[in-house]
Amino acid sequence: MRTVNEKMRLGARHPLQAPAEGERVVIVGTGEQAEIVFEYFIYDSPYEVVAFSTEPQFVKAATFCGRPVVPLDQLAAAFPPAEYRAFVAVSATQLNRLRRRLYDAVKAAGYTCVSYVSSRAFVWHNVEVGENSFIFENNVVQHRVRIGDSVILWSGNHVGHRTVIEDDVFVASHVVISGFCRVGRWSYLGVNSSVRDGLSLAEDCVIGAGAVVVKPTDSRQVYVGNPARATGRDSFSVFNVPVD
Repeated sequence: MRTVNEKMRLGARHPLQAPAEGERVVIVGTGEQAEIVFEYFIYDSPYEVVAFSTEPQFVKAATFCGRPVVPLDQLAAAFPPAEYRAFVAVSATQLNRLRRRLYDAVKAAGYTCVSYVSSRAFVWHNVEVGENSFIFENNVVQHRVRIGDSVILWSGNHVGHRTVIEDDVFVASHVVISGFCRVGRWSYLGVNSSVRDGLSLAEDCVIGAGAVVVKPTDSRQVYVGNPARATGRDSFSVFNVPVD
């Protein structure tokens, strides 16, 4: 029989919050998101950041944050994927497409991508977190939530039990996603928005700041207001998503 203290210790931290030997990581990106990720990795993770990388046309200097910058097409030769891990640090640009494109490129090169959960987040131990996802401080992520690959949860969100957040989603700050919801791939949820329990948000949705979603949504729509309503604007045009 486990004591109360033993039960508390077992359930206190998500595996990604547990101390471990530092893996050597290359951050892909050299913008604001990359600098933020670097700070969190340095001060609140077991990861050792050894370098940055970006596409050759965007290499502007030999170093970034005191680390070397390697063109992406030379990364595997300089930092072999058998010895190093990667993290693609890009925000919601092009409705998360740029982050996905670079993530696919580093995966094709053979890299495993790390994920991060802040030591100041409450993430229940049985939450599933995919690769290349980043959970900032003061998030509450409850029982049996599933978070896909390349998802960003900015600070101060609540994700209710059994909710599924699909790949390539960006959740801004102070968002409430109730239990048993599903957030469709590529979507963006703005600051202070809320989603009623049991709802499904379609792919490529943009939920505006402060919107309160009480009905299922349609794909490629922008929603605003309380209750949230579709504006008729195409989310691809709002986020400048290239269309083939």
